[in-house]
This record gives sequence, structure tokens and C-alpha cells, in this order.
Amino acid sequence: MIFRNILLTLTLLSSTTAFIATSHRPSLTNLHSTAEASSTEATSTSSNASDRDILVRAARGETVERTPVWLMRQAGRYMAAFRQYSDKYPFRERSETPSMAIELSLQCHRAYGMDGIIMFSDILTPLPTLGIDFDVVKGTGPVISTKVRNEEDVKNLMDAASVNFDETLPFIREILGTLSKEAEEANTSLIGFVGAPFTLAAYTVEGKSSKHCLKSKKMMMADAEGSDKGMSLFLDKLATMIGNYGCHQIECGAQVVQVFESWAHQLSPAQFEQFAKPAAQKAIRIMKEKYPNVPVIYFANGGSSYLDLQRDMGADMIAVDWSVDMARARKILGPDVPISGNIDPTILFGTKEQIEQAVRDCIDKAGGPGKHLLNLGHGVMQGTPEEAVGWLVDECKRYKGKNME
Repeated sequence: MIFRNILLTLTLLSSTTAFIATSHRPSLTNLHSTAEASSTEATSTSSNASDRDILVRAARGETVERTPVWLMRQAGRYMAAFRQYSDKYPFRERSETPSMAIELSLQCHRAYGMDGIIMFSDILTPLPTLGIDFDVVKGTGPVISTKVRNEEDVKNLMDAASVNFDETLPFIREILGTLSKEAEEANTSLIGFVGAPFTLAAYTVEGKSSKHCLKSKKMMMADAEGSDKGMSLFLDKLATMIGNYGCHQIECGAQVVQVFESWAHQLSPAQFEQFAKPAAQKAIRIMKEKYPNVPVIYFANGGSSYLDLQRDMGADMIAVDWSVDMARARKILGPDVPISGNIDPTILFGTKEQIEQAVRDCIDKAGGPGKHLLNLGHGVMQGTPEEAVGWLVDECKRYKGKNME
């Protein structure tokens, strides 16, 4: 195993290396295990040959032998091993330095054995390819300095169709290429991801996180009444770039791509249908036309109030947030739309019994074991007990259904 050999070498060289693998169910007093033990644990959680692509098959809508599971923000600050990096290095240094991004992507899989490894990165990562500068400031979040407010500002951005991602984001190929090899060795799948056009547009226009998204909504209103088409032009440019970026991730090794509409909660159903939906559909269409066999998942966080409008996104699977009951979501989308989700992330602060029951309830409401892709209805929250993540993953893999208990 490539990663195992590297770790064994580093362990012999130094007992204090920063890249010693985390142990299964790490505690605060014993955050790291030997590389040998870590490799054994990772192998033991993926013992079946079919585990290699169970997530991919589920994302295509196939009924699989058990319900697969991965978690949004599974590589995150809830892990003490992750905080050893986040407390020391700025976000972009971590996400754009291959050795760190690879390690942070792998930590959670070594510890908990999810059915997929997702690249540690950010939805804003490709914005510089269009000439949009950003940073992620600790305690503040994303800060974007490039001003985009109207048609002229959009026209001043770089051409989306001619972006060379190997030149502008050279670290992506190295990160995904190495993770692809690691995923194969670990008998699991590799997940890539992109931000949806509206979410990236809103982040850019607002310049940072926003409670009311007022600047973006003003642009949408001006666009709707025809005085300035800046929002439509911006969304179209972003859709082209994002679709091509998703294709680039696939070419670098990603087996599934999830599209994050993280600011869907800012949109009314009408705004979603007029602005966000067509742009997301274009980005998804670019990926599917070039790579029809690679599943694409669409997740609109806070978009459950217009879940009916998401049936025809063009994605292979729709991920739903925690604010809608899974049985209700399944009914709205219909039997022919594969679904992912949607446990409330705060359940992970509950007891082992509560977590396991939430897993069983979600699987049953989705149609039973093997009928959907289990995830949270949002990302793992900072402060989540590490052992709670293990309880969720283990119960998902164990559960055989009501009639088999």
C-alpha cells in the first residue's frame, strides 16, 4: 500500500512525525496509532470486494447490498487530528498543499471507514480561474475582494471556457491522483465536489457570508426587470467553469461529483427556478455529457421547500437537507429519483442509542437497506464527539432492515 509504506518509513525516522495515522475511534489522550494498526483498521472496515464501488452504484440509483454512507464535512474540525493542522496552517495553505490536503482527506476514512473519501478542498477553490480573489479567514469565513455588481464587472472576468485547470489549480491533479490510488488500496470510492453557480455568485457578490443576501437579490431583481443582466451573465459564466471543473476532477480520479448549492436557503422557489436551477442544470449537463457514467449528486441546503422543483436537475441523485422528513422527501421526489441524506447533524451530540435509531429510521423511510445513500442533512458540526461519527457509520453498515433485526 502506497500510503502505508510512506507512513512506516516516516515512523522509523521520527516518532513525532505529523503524518502518523489516526487510530480507529481516537481519544483525546491517544490521537494517533502506529501506521501498521491504522492500515489494519482501514482494511477491516472495507473487507468486501463490493465495497469498492457501493457508493458509486448507489449514486447511480442502483439497489445495493447495504446502505452506503459518507458524511459532508467528514474531514473536519471535530477531529483532534484535523485540528493539529487547522490550528496551525491557514485554510488555503492546507487545501492547496497536496501533502496536507491528502492527509486531511484520509484521516476520517482511516478512523471510521466511510464508503467514500472526499477531497479536502472548498467550493470557492476554482474562483481564481476567473480572476476572483478569495481567502478563508479563521473566525470570519470566506472573504472575497473582487467586486462583481453588474454586467461590466462580469465582462471583465476571465473567459470561463478557456480555463486550463492544470495551470491555474495544479494541486488538484496531484491531490486527486494520489487519493485515487489510496481509495483503490482502501477498497473505497473517491468523491469530488463543486459549488453550484448561484452559491458561488452569491458569495462573490456579497463578498462574504450574508444573512440576507441583499446585494445578490438586488442583482436578480435588476436582471428580472431587464435593467442589468449581470446576474444571468455571471451565473452562465460560472456554470461553464464549474461544469468543466467537475470534468477535470473526474479526469483526475473522482468517481462521483457532488454539487453543493449551499445558499439555497436564500432563494424563494421562484428565484430558484429562474436563476439557480438553470445554471446548476447547465453545470451538471456539461459533466454528464462528457462523462455519462460518472454519477452527479445535487444538494440544495435549505432547499427542501421547493424539493419538487429538483426532480429534473439532470443529476443522478438528489441529496436532501435535514429539515424535511425522509419519507416525505422520498414521496415528493418520487420512486425514480435516487435520494441521499438526511440525518440531522445535531443527532451526533446525542446518545449512542439515539444515533443508531436515527440511522435506522432514515434508512427505513428511504425504502430500506440498499435503497439510498446515507448522509447527514448538512455537514458534521465542530464539537461533534468523534466516537459519535463511528457509531453512525457502524450502525449504517450493520443494519439489515426491520425484518432482519
